[in-house]
Amino acid sequence: MKVSLAACSILVSLALAPLTAQSVSYAGTHGPGRGRHIVMIAGDDGEYHSEEALPQFAKILSVRHGFSTTVIFPLAPDGTIDPHQNKDLRGLEPLENADLLVLFMRWRDLPDDQMKRILDYVESGRPVFAIRTGTHPFQLRISKTYEKWSWDSKIPGWEGGFGRHVLGETWVAHHGAHGKQSTRAFFAPGAAGSPILRGIKNGEIWVPTEVYEVTLPMKPTCKPLLLGQVLSGLHPDDPPVSGKVNDPMMPVAWTNSYHSASGKDARVFVSTMGAADDLLSEALRRLFVNAAYWTLGMEAQIPARADVRLVGDYHPHAYTSEEFTQGVKPSDLALKP
Repeated sequence: MKVSLAACSILVSLALAPLTAQSVSYAGTHGPGRGRHIVMIAGDDGEYHSEEALPQFAKILSVRHGFSTTVIFPLAPDGTIDPHQNKDLRGLEPLENADLLVLFMRWRDLPDDQMKRILDYVESGRPVFAIRTGTHPFQLRISKTYEKWSWDSKIPGWEGGFGRHVLGETWVAHHGAHGKQSTRAFFAPGAAGSPILRGIKNGEIWVPTEVYEVTLPMKPTCKPLLLGQVLSGLHPDDPPVSGKVNDPMMPVAWTNSYHSASGKDARVFVSTMGAADDLLSEALRRLFVNAAYWTLGMEAQIPARADVRLVGDYHPHAYTSEEFTQGVKPSDLALKP
């Protein structure tokens, strides 16, 4: 196989990128989460702006609840964040001692050594929290070692790859019209008493992103929390779409249990909502904070109404825009004293 001079130049530049510049960390100083470390991985090709959503989510968890957090980003050769760079993800060492992994990636084609770090975490039996495209984080074309983890795996016994086997579902299709129809979330039957929904009213969550098509496995470990009503437009007061698209409604948040290679059953939370502009919803932020507590086995400490105030300025790109702010280094996202 021939490799172009330009491609070689990019690979060399990536190889020389500083290893210490891949992430930003926020220290948790006080609160129930003190002593717990949450690692988040961004990289969704820029459509849903995980590079904006995850730092804000991490800061809320650290500043408001005491968790220490680290957000890892894909980098361009110059060390700036590039959500389109999908073949290299350095700086995964914090996963070795992480208490929770949050994935907001899409179709990463990573080398074996990087896949091993992520999957070593997953197979350790520690909890996993997936946001939006986190149902389909890997599209492995280079690696034969880990190809069964690809979102579209057809390997017998591993159909659907990581998403279907660990989370409950992989990428299937858009259910609502992309960029034209939004989502209102309602409690799934029997879910109202879940601690993850504490402090959230039925129907309170509205987000501009559309519903994904989801079919959850018929097993007791996989439980829908929220069902997504497809609205006819991109405003919270738009009426629901009539007809079969909302009958039945699709799950937009659920929990699962993954029986890992270590023999442990890992708690799993998944939301197909969560684009950067979705996080402007206070109720969605509360869902995510509650879910972080729950995945860590801390449901008894979920507040009656968790503090989810935004930390610092937050003016995210709309998910309908694939432009991203260029020239930003992870260090630029550190909390200012």
